[in-house]
Order: sequence, then structure tokens, then C-alpha cells
Amino acid sequence: MAESETRVRQLPATIQQVVERLDEIIDESRQENSRLGYFPALYREVTIKVQEGVAGGDFEDGARMERLDVIFANRYLEAYEQYRNGREPTRSWQIALASARRWRLLIIQHLLLGMNAHINLDLGIAAARTNPGENIASLKSDFHKINEILADLLGVVQDKINALSPAMGLLDKVGGRSDEAIMNFSMQKARDEAWKFATALAVLPEDEQQAKIAEKDEKIALLANIVRNPGWLVNLFAFLIRILETSNVRKVINVLF
Repeated sequence: MAESETRVRQLPATIQQVVERLDEIIDESRQENSRLGYFPALYREVTIKVQEGVAGGDFEDGARMERLDVIFANRYLEAYEQYRNGREPTRSWQIALASARRWRLLIIQHLLLGMNAHINLDLGIAAARTNPGENIASLKSDFHKINEILADLLGVVQDKINALSPAMGLLDKVGGRSDEAIMNFSMQKARDEAWKFATALAVLPEDEQQAKIAEKDEKIALLANIVRNPGWLVNLFAFLIRILETSNVRKVINVLF
């Protein structure tokens, strides 16, 4: 994006504002025929589920959960704006967002790149900033509930992707579910690691927090590179699948939406 087009957007302060901003990004991506719209189309559904849970009293502390969800979402939204304006976000988000230009990647790879950065890095940071210090322990139950929403969505997404990618079953012959074949992506493992990161981060002073976030970001970036390039055997199967997978970006966004 040209310097003259640089935008400075105010980050959302409520879940409803998050949904509205995601809708804007999705619409922009449809207009630009951009794969940058894949992740927000998926993430919007997560946000709606959390919003419904807050309204329905499903969490121990609804106001706190809204605060967590907004901080969590803003990690992605800020990274997106940085990328669009030619500035570098965290390394893990830089890889995920820049990969939208890669035709050869499967839909599931684009989504996993976003989930990798957002769950493995952003979720722990958001939790630590929602309940800093020793107060982090009281967040554990609601933290797990938001992860249950994310885990449930992964199964739904798999079904949607199968409709867009008729040959996805080929990856089953490599290693089970396609997300597991591409990267040993376990929601249980991601949740446990995110909570461990959150509890370690929450008790650190600000200067040490930044150093720990940078260290974690480097590790998550390594995982992102595995998602992009999972090895020659999976790459071979993935290329065959990609040839048969729809290349209609707007259609993919609409199905994920």
C-alpha cells in the first residue's frame, strides 16, 4: 500500500466493534480478491460465539471475557493494519499475512497460519494483559471455555474446507486429518501452551514481558514455516490437492463466512 494511503484505525473497544471491523476486512478482501480474507471470515464466527456466550451468561465473568476477547482480537487487527501499511507486525503474523500471496498453499494452510499466530502467541498475551500478576489464576476456567469454542470451530471448518477441496482426503493417507498432516496442530496442546505462556508472562515486569514475547514469537514463527513447508511428501500431496481445490477466493471467503 502506498504511503499516501496509510490508514490509522482506532482499535475496537467492544466485541460488537470487533465484529464490525472483521466485516470491513472481509469486504475489502472480497473486493481485492485477497486470501487475507480467509482468516477473518473464520475468526468472525469465533467472535460471534464469544459474544453470544457473554450475553447468555456462559462465562464466570462476562465483562472480563469481553475484555479478553477484545484484547485478543486487537492483536490480530493491529497486525493486519501494520501489514497493510507496510510495517512489520510480529514475525509469526508477518509470515501468516504475507503467505496470502502464495497460490500454492491450501486453504487449510492459510487458516492454520492465522490460527498458529493467534492462538500460540496472541492468546497468552491477551490473557496476561486481561488479568496481570497473580490474578491470572482466576481466569483459567474462562480461558479454557474460549479454547473450547476455538476447538469446536476447527471441526466445522474441516467440513467447510472439504466442500471447497474435493481431494482433501488424500492427506488422510499421509497422517490422518489434514490439519494434523500439515502440522501437528493439536488444540489441546495449543491451549495448554497458551495458558503456560500466559501464566509466565503475567507475573513479569513490562520490560521482561517484551523480551519473553519476542522469544515466543520466534518459536511460533518456526512453526509457521513448518505450516508453509511441511516437507516434501506432504508438499507433493498438497500440490495435487491444490490443483483440484477451488481458486475462487470470493467463494472461499463466502463459505468460511
